[in-house]
Amino acid sequence: QRRAIPFTLGVPRNYDPTLHPFEVPREYTRALNATKLERVFAKPFVASLDGHRDGISCITKHAKSLSTIISGACDGEVKVWNLPRQECLRTVQAHEGFVRGICSRFCGTSFFTVGDDKTIKQWNWEAPGYGVREEPINTILGKAVFTGIDHHQREGTFVTCGQTVDIWDEQRSSPIRSFSWGVDSFSCVRYNPVETELLASCASDRSVVLYDTRESAPLRKVIMQLRSNTLCWNPMEAYYFTCANEDYNLYTYDIRHLDVPVTVHMDHVSAVLDVDYSPTGREFVSASFDKTIRIFPKDKGHSREVYHTKRMQHVICVRWSADNKYVLSGSDEMNIRLWKANASEKLGLLSAREKAATHYNKKLIEKFQHHPQVRRIARHRHLPGDILKQKRELREMREAQRRKEQNVRKHSKPGSVPLLTEKEKHVVAVVE
Repeated sequence: QRRAIPFTLGVPRNYDPTLHPFEVPREYTRALNATKLERVFAKPFVASLDGHRDGISCITKHAKSLSTIISGACDGEVKVWNLPRQECLRTVQAHEGFVRGICSRFCGTSFFTVGDDKTIKQWNWEAPGYGVREEPINTILGKAVFTGIDHHQREGTFVTCGQTVDIWDEQRSSPIRSFSWGVDSFSCVRYNPVETELLASCASDRSVVLYDTRESAPLRKVIMQLRSNTLCWNPMEAYYFTCANEDYNLYTYDIRHLDVPVTVHMDHVSAVLDVDYSPTGREFVSASFDKTIRIFPKDKGHSREVYHTKRMQHVICVRWSADNKYVLSGSDEMNIRLWKANASEKLGLLSAREKAATHYNKKLIEKFQHHPQVRRIARHRHLPGDILKQKRELREMREAQRRKEQNVRKHSKPGSVPLLTEKEKHVVAVVE
C-alpha cells in the first residue's frame, strides 16, 4: 500500500524571474490597493473622556500602570481615569485656580500636583475609603506660583519651575537647590529619562536652559527667535530633546551642539503648545493652538499624521501611551480624547492570517513607497478649510520673505548678506 504524502511539505517553488514575468506589476497593483485600503480604514479616534467642567491644562501617565492616567483642569480639579473602561475613578479638588502641572512618582504609589495657589501637593494613588475625606499626604507652600513639575526617575527628588527652577527632596519643605539665570519665569522643566541628573527648562526670555543637578549653576542655554512652550527628552537617545515653539515649529536639538538644531519640524499653522515622545523614541506627538495634533518621525521635517475633529478646540496637552499604541490629547472644550498612534491599525486580537496579510501589505507599501501614485495616496490628508487656508497664507509669506532676501543679496556687496539655512535662522545665541 502506497503511503500518502503529507500536505505540510508544500510545493517546491522555482524563483527564476524568467518564469514569473509579471511579478513586479502584480506586486505594484497589490501595493496600490493596500495603500488605498490603509486610507479607507484610517479611523484614528477611539474614545472621548468627558467629565471635566473646565479646559484640560495637563495630563500625565501612571508610572507603572498602562490603564491609568491623571488629568488636571483649569478649575483646580484633578481626575484619575481608567482607560479600558473609559470612566473616571476619582475626582479631587486639588487647587484654587489652574492645575499647572502633574507628575507621577517613579514607583507609582503617589502623584504630585502644582497650581496657581503656590502649593505643591502629594496625593496617594489609592482612593480613600468610603466616607473618608480626600486629603493630600503632604502640602508645601511656595513663595511664587509654580508652572511645572517633574519627578526623578529613580530617587525621591522632584523639580519645579516658576520664578526659579527648584530641586526638592520629598522629606523637606524647602528646596535643596535653586537655579536662576536672570530670567523672569520658566514655563516647563523636564528630567532626562536616561541621564537622570540632567534637566532642561523653557524660559520666558526665549531660551532653553540645561542644568546638571550635581553642579551649582546652570550649564548652558540656547536663545531662540521666539519662546518655547514645552520640551520633551528622547527616552532612547539621551542627547536629544525636542521643544515646541511659538513660531509654529518644533526643534530637535543635540545637547552637544546647541548652535544649530538637528531638525526643524514644520507643519502646524499656529503656536505649538505641547510635545511628547513615543516610548520607542522614534516618533513624537505635538499639540497645537490650531486645533490639531500631529505625529512626526524624529528625523523628518514634516508630520506623517494629523488628527482633528469638528468639536476639538485648541489642544493644550498631549501624551503618548507607554505601550506605544495610543495618543491622549486634552483640549479647551473639557474633553480628553484617545487616538490610535497608527490610524489604520486594527484593534483587538488578530488571527495568524490577518497578521501575515498586515505584514505583507506593509512590506509592499514600503517597497513601492516612492512610486508617484502610491506616494500621493499615502501622503494625502483631509484638512479643515481654515487650516488649509492658513497653510496657503504661510507658504505665500515664506515665499515673499525668500524673494525679499534674494533681492537684498542681489543688490548688496558680495558676502555682506550671509546665506542662512532654515536651521540656522532660528537660533540667536548659545550662552555657556
